Amino acid sequence: MPPLAVALGDPAGIGPEIAAKAWAARGAHSLHPFFAVGDARSVETVWSGPVVRISDPDEAVSAFERGLPVIQMEDAGPIAPGQPSLEGARCSLDSLELAAGLTRAGISSGLVTGPVSKSQLYAIGFRHPGQTEFVAERCGVARDNVAMMLAGPSLRVVPITTHVPLAQVPSLLTVELLVAKARTTARGLTRNFGIAAPRLAFAGLNPHAGENGAMGREEIDIILPAIAQLREEGIDVTGPFAADAMFHARARQGYDVAMCLYHDQGLIPLKTLHFDEGVNMTLGLPIVRVAPDHGTAFAIAGRDEAIPGAMIAAIKLAATAAEHRARANQ
Repeated sequence: MPPLAVALGDPAGIGPEIAAKAWAARGAHSLHPFFAVGDARSVETVWSGPVVRISDPDEAVSAFERGLPVIQMEDAGPIAPGQPSLEGARCSLDSLELAAGLTRAGISSGLVTGPVSKSQLYAIGFRHPGQTEFVAERCGVARDNVAMMLAGPSLRVVPITTHVPLAQVPSLLTVELLVAKARTTARGLTRNFGIAAPRLAFAGLNPHAGENGAMGREEIDIILPAIAQLREEGIDVTGPFAADAMFHARARQGYDVAMCLYHDQGLIPLKTLHFDEGVNMTLGLPIVRVAPDHGTAFAIAGRDEAIPGAMIAAIKLAATAAEHRARANQ
């Protein structure tokens, strides 16, 4: 299987550090070979370990045991950990573009994306809500046909709506949107995890899942009709459940993924349980795309304080998903 491509993210953030620390932990975690894409100086600024500059991904496997292989992008300008710049944002975007292109071409078996600064990207003209939407566009997939799944060792969640104001969530929810996200999620769990019959559990939007309409009608008017349609299609779906009671240990045994209606409904339990090892996977793409579920952490960049657990988990999950896809195509 080809190596994985790791886009380093913003050179002033912790992406370069956690990628390097993941390489250092490659043996302990049996990591599949990977190469980084970005400005190698961003790694060398925060890490004293070996870096091997490569010009072709084919060199990555042979270089992997000697040092962190890096495909050098154009100079990101002066690099100061914790101090983002427009030059750094351009480097992070160019790195993402190249790493995604290599993965689309099958030269890398999966894409792992380091954290970027959205404000810096927006300042250079980036017009996507995030890396997920950018990669989906590059893969020719409509935004509504992908799903952002956050995963940890004991919980997977898919937020139906993501980076929107909470006040807008009810107006954005439709039967069609819920059905589309659930279909993508079910296919993704089969394709990336080998789960033949995924079990999806929908959370309710309102307290106590609406109390039969006493606290809101979204469960009656939107969620239940979506569940009925999905069941007719043969997808194992349950709910809607009161969100305050569906994330304890016993409840989590009853489903493979929790379908949540808004960002924090899913990410609060995920990050509470798996803060240092949460992973973001985009479902519905023709490629494997995974990312550590945290941001640039500019406040600690360059201090050797970044914990690489989520990056290690992302690399492991990307390799696992790529292996499942490869077996399914045999």
